[in-house]
Amino acid sequence: MLSIKLPQLFHNHQVPRVFREDGIISGYRHPRSSALDCVLSSFQMTNETVNIWTHFLPTWYFLWRLSALCSSLDFLSESYTWPLLVYMLLICVYPFTSSCAHTFSSMSPEARHICYFFDYGALSLYSLGCAICYGFYGMPDHWVNGWLQQHFVPIAMGNTLVCTGLSCYSRFLELEFPGKSKILRTGAFVYPFIFDNIPLFYRLLQCCGGCCRHSEALCNHCYHLLFAFLTCFLFASHLPERLAPGRFDYIGHSHQLFHVCAVVGTHFQMEAVLADMTSRRSWLAAHSTRPSFLGTMGTLGLGLLLNLAIIGFFSATLLWSSNHLTPNQDASQEPANECKEK
Repeated sequence: MLSIKLPQLFHNHQVPRVFREDGIISGYRHPRSSALDCVLSSFQMTNETVNIWTHFLPTWYFLWRLSALCSSLDFLSESYTWPLLVYMLLICVYPFTSSCAHTFSSMSPEARHICYFFDYGALSLYSLGCAICYGFYGMPDHWVNGWLQQHFVPIAMGNTLVCTGLSCYSRFLELEFPGKSKILRTGAFVYPFIFDNIPLFYRLLQCCGGCCRHSEALCNHCYHLLFAFLTCFLFASHLPERLAPGRFDYIGHSHQLFHVCAVVGTHFQMEAVLADMTSRRSWLAAHSTRPSFLGTMGTLGLGLLLNLAIIGFFSATLLWSSNHLTPNQDASQEPANECKEK
């Protein structure tokens, strides 16, 4: 009978520091796992299993929504839908990339860093997709055709490159300067988020002043912002595992909750974008310039190429530095004897 032996799991003192997470004591995979071991580990309970599935399953949900939209909208010839297409593609890409990063991050210390380089790149491209959508569908009425709308996407392009660069660089500081690394990585994603939502913040302030009417789009935008705040809080705080190390190793630690909040927030954001696109279509068609291929799909293509170049640069730098470690440095990164005896 064919039998499959699931990979062995380890405690935090049995793996190199680069693999350890604050407040997580057990459930670590071997730091030199094979690709097959990584795939098999997604079907056993490790401290990464829920991280993998909380982004892999939503990928299929967003693909299903994209497929439904392809049946109802003319993405090929109707330029008004192109910002939505960019956004929908990227909300399918970022959870899938994250799921792959968590799956294969235990192959080696270098593989771990490179997996998360791609994860950060996908997230920064997602922020660019948000900016493209908000720039065309979400601008306040009297900002349409103004300076901010005209420069919104180019600035967002710069933001996504800074985001990827800073977040990738932060991994080089993780062991020696963990606090600085965390601040850089958090700031790298918070800044583009704040910029992307400037039009939305203004619209919500108008509503607080009684200058707008309640709409489905604004309601969903508020839910999205709530879950975005929870996502940031969980990422930065490492709660609840920081309060009870070892209690939430497998289920309930902050990164799992962070994934769930991110996906739920993206769902509400998607519904808000669809509501804005539908309800404002006639007004925007009469008062705003139509989205161009260069400003939507062209921007996505350029952003993808530049982000891949940044990831390639940091990956090459990482591999070069790993190959030039001194013997003492290299030994300090090796797993403990218990982990070697797999």
